Amino acid sequence: MRRYYFFILTALFSALFIQAASKERPDHNQAGSQQMAYPIPAYGIPELSPSPEGYVPFHMEHYGRHGSRWLLNAKDYQRPVDTLAKADSLGKLTPRGQLLLSQLTNINQASKGRLGELTPLGHRQHREIASRMVSNFPQLFTAGTNVDAKSTVVIRCILSMANEIAELQRLVPGINVTCDATHVYQPILAYNNTDTVARNLSKAATKMNGEFNKRHSDHSRFLATVFNDPKYVADSVDENKIFEGVFDIAVNVQSHDDQPDLYDLFTEDELYNQWLIKNAWWYAYAGNSPQNNHRSHWNQRVLLRDIIEAADTAMLSPLRSANLRFGHESIVMPLTVLLELNDAAYDTDNIDSLAENWRNFDIFPMASNIQIVFYRPKNSTGCNPDDVLLKVMLNEAEASLPLKPVNGNYYRWTDFRKYYTDKLDSFSTRFEE
Repeated sequence: MRRYYFFILTALFSALFIQAASKERPDHNQAGSQQMAYPIPAYGIPELSPSPEGYVPFHMEHYGRHGSRWLLNAKDYQRPVDTLAKADSLGKLTPRGQLLLSQLTNINQASKGRLGELTPLGHRQHREIASRMVSNFPQLFTAGTNVDAKSTVVIRCILSMANEIAELQRLVPGINVTCDATHVYQPILAYNNTDTVARNLSKAATKMNGEFNKRHSDHSRFLATVFNDPKYVADSVDENKIFEGVFDIAVNVQSHDDQPDLYDLFTEDELYNQWLIKNAWWYAYAGNSPQNNHRSHWNQRVLLRDIIEAADTAMLSPLRSANLRFGHESIVMPLTVLLELNDAAYDTDNIDSLAENWRNFDIFPMASNIQIVFYRPKNSTGCNPDDVLLKVMLNEAEASLPLKPVNGNYYRWTDFRKYYTDKLDSFSTRFEE
């Protein structure tokens, strides 16, 4: 009877995943969390509101994640192959398990020399984003516009930057571009690795999620699909590692054009439960979470201050400009939380209800990006900050801010600057440096 109720509850949770976690077009790929490929065009190009009457865009501040990539570590591909190969040598695989071994062996071989690298899809994602920038803001991206692009020193980020820049130059002859990737900018573009306090808190949060994870980690059906001997599995297989290893490869297949679909290995319930675990981990790691003492997202205070100061500088010039930054999901996520975009700063100590209110894939799919677009009065030769309006887009969809809008999702720059400068200045009173 207890097992019966478990299945009923699991089915209800699965329905919630489809209804709540996939508002527009439900897609198994969402279960991949940060492995989810950029949602456009699968989810449609968001319709943007027209520029405020009498205003034109003149500047953009941007931070973008690299595009779709290979998994990061050799063990991500090798370990599942080793586990299945050993089982196969002892005759312990089902026919589907044998097929899986063949599929993973081919994927593992193809990954050699490619770990963490941008895939062809990752290249296309950034060219398409650049194309939409030009289409969405033709008054901003035009001949004579100054574009300054900076990337972390990681090759997938550099190539993501290169693709956007190349597409901008192709579409807008005469655009002025400078780009760089140097360790000098690492403390600004990838600050998450420098805050020891937040890192330790995230480790503690992971432990706190342990009981939650256990309640969502029934892999028995998956194991029976792959292995033909339950006793061998119990004695010789790390159930969590083989499930998680195959899952990570399966959800990352969407980053490739030529890898086999592995979703038949998982039920809706299994996809949902693994996403629940990942969603809770990311919330604990980078969200406005009591589990990390509401601390982790403050890592991006350096980046946000850089954005504000760069916008201040742009106000001094009559020229059009854009500052493009390229990095990682571990920056996009906490920056989104620090900016309080939409519901990203959601605060709860109830992990069981988290998925109804906070979904990681809404924030940081592959090639995710934040664009802050600034507007000034038409025919303006100077720039009075009091006259400047802005809107913020998360993954090219207009986002709300914790400010009073002028109309729709347009806000005054002076309100934005004061709110976030005051917030950043409050850090030392909230936490010990």
